[in-house]
Parts: sequence; structure tokens; C-alpha cells
Amino acid sequence: MQVILLERVEKLGQIGDTVNVKPGFARNFLLPRNKALRATNANKKIFEAQRATLEADNQKRSDESKSVAEKLDGLTISLIRQAGEAGHLFGSVNARDIAASVTAEGFTITRGQVDLTDPVKNLGLFDVTIKLHPEVSATITVNVARSEEEAAIQAETGKMMMSTAEAEAEEAKAQMDAIFEEGAAEAAAEELAADEATEEAASPDEAATDEETAE
Repeated sequence: MQVILLERVEKLGQIGDTVNVKPGFARNFLLPRNKALRATNANKKIFEAQRATLEADNQKRSDESKSVAEKLDGLTISLIRQAGEAGHLFGSVNARDIAASVTAEGFTITRGQVDLTDPVKNLGLFDVTIKLHPEVSATITVNVARSEEEAAIQAETGKMMMSTAEAEAEEAKAQMDAIFEEGAAEAAAEELAADEATEEAASPDEAATDEETAE
């Protein structure tokens, strides 16, 4: 199906472009959201008559979105959730949750503006894109933690807050790695010493050979 875009649509085109799209995408998304018109002769004339107004409105909304993006970009929101020992959530954090938290910070955001492919299912820090306008977006940090205290630690360290069991396991692994590295270093030193001893033992024979050759 051919449609005329009334605004920029990612991966499709700019305002005023006539593009081919799947009928379902047009009927379920583009047309009901006033993002496009069917590319009929009558609609083409209507669009051309309104082009200047549409472009001016688009520019105004873009400028307003840029102003919001300057304030929103870099925002960190904390979402407190229950989680297991390995950091897996008992549930998930979705676009609706993020939109609600951003709105609570004073910004009017809908879940459709949250660019989240899959729900968040683990503790940690996640960069999420907020689409304020087809041409303007901002990036926020979603801090998912078990408590406000853990959220503060995660924000400071930039890492997921591990449970006591996880921290002990991580420390044990670090110790084992250190032991392995120390053992490898000692083995390398012994091998080097053995090689040097072999070279020294061979040196007198080489010297004797040189004297016999000289005679």
C-alpha cells in the first residue's frame, strides 16, 4: 500500500514522502495515528495544500522536544524490585513502569515513547532511549535495585549490587585467579632459570671447541 507520510517515520522516510508499506502496518499504525494518508490523488492534493502548515507544526514540535531533551537527557530513575540471589527479578520492568517513573520526575512521557525492545529482568543499570519526537530522543538510566540503598551503591559504582553470596563467590573467584597467576609466574621463572643453567653448562664445551678450532 502507498501512503504519504505526515511526519518523519524511522526507516521509512521524511514528511511528504510517498512510500510503500504493508497494508497491516498502514491500517494498524500509520493511519490511525495520523502519521500518514493513503496515497490517493485526492489526498495528494490535500497534503500539498497543507504542506506548509504541517511542516511548520512539525518544526515547532521538534523545537519543543529538543528543549525537553536537554533536561531529560542523563536523568537516572530508580525502580525498586524484589529479586533472587543471582539478581533475577521476580517479575520485570516494562515500558509502562519506566514511563510512569519519568512522568513522576516532571516529564510527560507515554509508554510508546520508551524504546524498550524487551522488559528488564535483572538488577542493574540500563540505558534506555526516550523518543520525544521522530527527530529527537534522549537517553536515561534506569537503576533497578532491591532497595534505595542498593540503588545508591549501584549509581556510585556503576555495577549491579550483588548479594552476600554472590560477593563471596566473586571474591573466591578472584582469589583463585590470583593463585593461578602466581603459580604461572613461578613456573615461568623456574623454566627461565632452567634454560639459563643449561646455557651456562654448555658454554665451557663451546669455549673448548673454539680453542681446538684455533689450533
